[in-house]
Amino acid sequence: MQIDTLVDGLVFPEGPRWRDGTLWFSDIWDDRVARVSEDGNCVTVARLEQPSGLGWLPDGRLLVVAMGARKLMRLEPSGDLVVHADLSPFADWPCNDMVVADDGTAYVGHFGWDRQHGTTEPRAASVLRVQPDSAVDVAADDMLFPNGMAITADGSTLIVAESSGSRVTAFDRRADGSLSNRRIFADFSAHAGDAARDRHDGHEPVRPDGICLDVDGALWLPDPAGRRVMRVLDGGTVTETTVIAGESPLACAVGGRDGRTLFITFASIFEQDKASAARSGRIGTAALPPLN
Repeated sequence: MQIDTLVDGLVFPEGPRWRDGTLWFSDIWDDRVARVSEDGNCVTVARLEQPSGLGWLPDGRLLVVAMGARKLMRLEPSGDLVVHADLSPFADWPCNDMVVADDGTAYVGHFGWDRQHGTTEPRAASVLRVQPDSAVDVAADDMLFPNGMAITADGSTLIVAESSGSRVTAFDRRADGSLSNRRIFADFSAHAGDAARDRHDGHEPVRPDGICLDVDGALWLPDPAGRRVMRVLDGGTVTETTVIAGESPLACAVGGRDGRTLFITFASIFEQDKASAARSGRIGTAALPPLN
């Protein structure tokens, strides 16, 4: 898979989402939400400290996760950022990625422990459900660092990357946005078989990050530690693996004028101060193969 650079000079780009003919993303350590067109024109949409997951309400207002503040913010037509929901009663450590359903129900993951500084022991976290009226509850518990999320095109299934669990978990979505029928979509953990873990390249088990679905229903999965991007089917079959040299893929989104472009965010430096100085983050694009 050939990957071309769409925009560079970023700090730590995450949470890509395709909408209205442009790619929206959070540059977490540059404290901004931005959008970039397919010709590489990048503009800042909003500024806030450590933005992460992005999504939209049915009326088009942007939702953005404020990681350290543990709040879900809403961008008003006036340009003001207001609190849509306070997540802090449910999360002791930073909140992270998010996906928003067509009805405005948001699903937000969080770290579960002091993952950034390592001052506490790892423990399970949860996926939070934020309803359109801003009510918050726990949609799924006992998750091992719930990270990137995706919802199937028909809205019936939520898929969650558990980065620390080396697995991807799926749930049925009920009409009210609650979850049921928890099951494994793909298991890359130590007890999984070699084929599922894709160990032929000598890497450790996959740690999935910002996932997305293509129009065929396959999952595109970046593995930052393994420096690879994979296409994975329900059940764990890996149909494609692209190894990346010198930088880590963080998150993926599918979009473009024809819906056949894969956008991938990259970082080569994970220390905040060094990344802010180097500005070596970028977003790449790759053409997806034509439909069969």
